Amino acid sequence: MTNRRSFVLSAAALAAAPLPALARETEGERLSAVLEGLIQKAMLDSPQLMTLTGLDAGPNAAARGKLDDRSPAGLLRTRQIFEDLRKDLATFDAKALTGMDRVNYRSAAYMADTTLQSFDTPYGNPDVGVAAPYVISQLTGAYRSVPSFLADTHPVNDAADAQAYLSRLSAFAVLLDQETARARADFARGATPPDFVLRTTLSQFAAMLAPTPAQSELVVGLTRRTGAKAIAGDWDARATKIVEAEVYPALRRQAELLTAALPTAVHDAGVWRLPGGEAYYRFAVRAATTTDLGGDEIHRLGLELVARFSARADAILKARGLTEGSVGARIAALRRDPANLYPNDDAGRAALLAELEAKIAAMRERLPGYFGRLPKAGVKIQRVPPSIEAGAPGAYYSPPSLDGSRPGLFSINLRDTAEQPCFDLPTLVFHEAIPGHHLQNALMMEAPGIPTLRRLPIFSGYSEGWALYAEQLADEMGAHEGDPLGQLGYVASMLFRASRLVLDSGIHAKRWSREQAIAYMSQTLGDAETSVTREVERYCVQPGQASSYMLGWRTWTDSRARAQKRLGARFSLKSFHDAGLTAGTMPLDVLADMLDEWTGA
Repeated sequence: MTNRRSFVLSAAALAAAPLPALARETEGERLSAVLEGLIQKAMLDSPQLMTLTGLDAGPNAAARGKLDDRSPAGLLRTRQIFEDLRKDLATFDAKALTGMDRVNYRSAAYMADTTLQSFDTPYGNPDVGVAAPYVISQLTGAYRSVPSFLADTHPVNDAADAQAYLSRLSAFAVLLDQETARARADFARGATPPDFVLRTTLSQFAAMLAPTPAQSELVVGLTRRTGAKAIAGDWDARATKIVEAEVYPALRRQAELLTAALPTAVHDAGVWRLPGGEAYYRFAVRAATTTDLGGDEIHRLGLELVARFSARADAILKARGLTEGSVGARIAALRRDPANLYPNDDAGRAALLAELEAKIAAMRERLPGYFGRLPKAGVKIQRVPPSIEAGAPGAYYSPPSLDGSRPGLFSINLRDTAEQPCFDLPTLVFHEAIPGHHLQNALMMEAPGIPTLRRLPIFSGYSEGWALYAEQLADEMGAHEGDPLGQLGYVASMLFRASRLVLDSGIHAKRWSREQAIAYMSQTLGDAETSVTREVERYCVQPGQASSYMLGWRTWTDSRARAQKRLGARFSLKSFHDAGLTAGTMPLDVLADMLDEWTGA
């Protein structure tokens, strides 16, 4: 999650095979060269990463017409990058490194170890910082990521960009078939998604294939953008031909694989049922949270936090005269109240988006009192594409480009406005935009003197922990003054994240069923069944990730409490935030140690 920065390789440097010459006078400089070399290799291995970072220009312009190679051979090439990193890191004496050099080393070593562990798993999607046990699900797979990438990230500013878009459409069909082949092999190994995941995923395929090729988002998006820029060419006809002859057939082949797997798919929700499933969940938690907590400990912590935030919500509800029923039931009643909902039509959705814009503007005015450094990059709010709403989360954030040409994107799911009550929206925008994900990521990318590797959204515990801490900070900043329902929305959000600890560990470690998880979440939170179901099914295909929020929040809040105790009157909240946000992304234990060192401990 990125924007312009002073310590990033130029496009010309990325195109060069050898590393740029550096005066390697210290181990820290040699380490920086190793980490920048990793980024060079990763960029050259990933055309999509090149476009995401805005570096697919000049000597690297050919990357703009390609997609990543996710065939077995392509994955082997990617794996070798991290094998090389681990070998390079072994040449350093970790104990001799200090300060930011030590942070760089520990972060890189952690990333190398967990990434290679994901490649050692004989199924799923190996990647950096996440555990994805299924190549294709309602949340994973090129069928959903590439259309969003083409719409939000691929630029269309001239005829060359439009031609590159067409090339990527053809590459999309190839990538789909690569993933179909890998998924088929995983199914044979016993790593088929649960039946309910297959059904949800197939519903998204049906939505994608419902329009004629000419009316698909893949075609309409290109023709709309070329038209807006007055780029001459028969883009509509050419894109339609590729979608009809190449993309739709590849989508149908993938859907047919899932349809064929459905009759024998099991209903068990957790990864415990997969080959080596218990060890896989332990890895998933480590990859997402950068901690080594076991399922029982996560479950116990979750139950404690659920009780804590339920008590806070209960106090707010009683103050409003709402005393009957469980906390979840009373919150649910407020969420169903038409007075707290936007109309479920285009006008209502437009009004909701306008309210989010207003919340961002108001929060922006408060930031200088709490942060010494503020980002230059802006953030844009948009609706989740209707074709993927059924399986998409309620909201998510995508980073700005490294070159500053594209703002951060806060996407909100507006399938049903009843799932986005008014009093939940302030905290949602504080989490996803400012002072949450956007502030953290933009500051990280704009900070001087840290390696490119640690400007990228690698460690979920760090970034999701910050976003949850940002919700707390917004409350402390007075964002809910005079708005008790807005504060209830904040407390309900914390209750929601706490329940995720219970659910994540319940599903994957304690073998809860999908229905048991839905019942617990519904009873605890009082959320709409459609929203609860979507969230639970999300946790089923993203083991560990749901735990990263609260475990990361705990690290940020505990570190702040220790700093306040040690520094006393010398403690500066602005300085604490600047220290944590401008040092780059890192594992949670490294963050805690770094912030302790900042206090002089």
